[in-house]
Amino acid sequence: MRHTYRLNIACPDRVGIVAAVSQFLAHHGGWIVEANHHSDPATNWFFMRQEITAESVTVSLAELRQKFAPLAEEFQMQWRLVDAAVKKRVILMVSREAHCLTNLLYRWRSGEMYFDLACVISNHNDLRSYVEWHKVPYYHVSVNPENKTMAFAEVKRLFQDYNADTIVLARYMQILPPDICQEFSGRIINIHHSFLPSFIGAKPYHQAAARGVKLIGATCHYVTEELDAGPIIEQDVVRISHSHSIDDMIRLGADVETLVLARGLRYHLEDRVLVHGHKTIVFAQ
Repeated sequence: MRHTYRLNIACPDRVGIVAAVSQFLAHHGGWIVEANHHSDPATNWFFMRQEITAESVTVSLAELRQKFAPLAEEFQMQWRLVDAAVKKRVILMVSREAHCLTNLLYRWRSGEMYFDLACVISNHNDLRSYVEWHKVPYYHVSVNPENKTMAFAEVKRLFQDYNADTIVLARYMQILPPDICQEFSGRIINIHHSFLPSFIGAKPYHQAAARGVKLIGATCHYVTEELDAGPIIEQDVVRISHSHSIDDMIRLGADVETLVLARGLRYHLEDRVLVHGHKTIVFAQ
């Protein structure tokens, strides 16, 4: 795999941003191997993602960041410059359903997805043997109305102890408390088994069946304090008809959920998602 650095930028739009960044990188030997940018006329903001061959740069990454800072200040940039070779530490959270977990474990074990899997946390013990077969630590943190404060204090401790970069709710059927949503903002990814904003909350397939919809889907989004309302990373749908039962919809929907979550997590891991307000700019490849 080619060793690269990734530069993400969001700033007020104006003439000369692309030229200034390109000239800066060229001055330091930077060979741009992928370039994406987007101008949003509604907000007058500009978004950019550049991928640069690491070996071509004539200074260290720390020096490159230091030298870029004055340019970033000039253009009022919100920016990140990261080494793509450094794996993000990921924690997976599940309840009883294993389809999303299974898909991500396969992609991780096969090397198709590049991340360091720290552990799996669940509010049930059902999937322990399956996860531990993969030689991944498994933590059972039971959650009930009487112990929620203590349970989520333990969940938060695990996030911190493992120094998690990203937390993935792979069909974790509990609502995270506001303090966790705030502390790990932009780092918690959820898969919701509905094409949001339709049918938020519990049993969306039952809600969809009651409305007689012809499309069902899944939504991968960042978690916020507002239930199922965080910035959307990825979505997809499958067509259904009046002949499909709720069980059919759940079965068909599970396939969509696994793919949507995998794509959304990949975009996040590859620094392809820029959050701006309630929206995302996703430089998918």
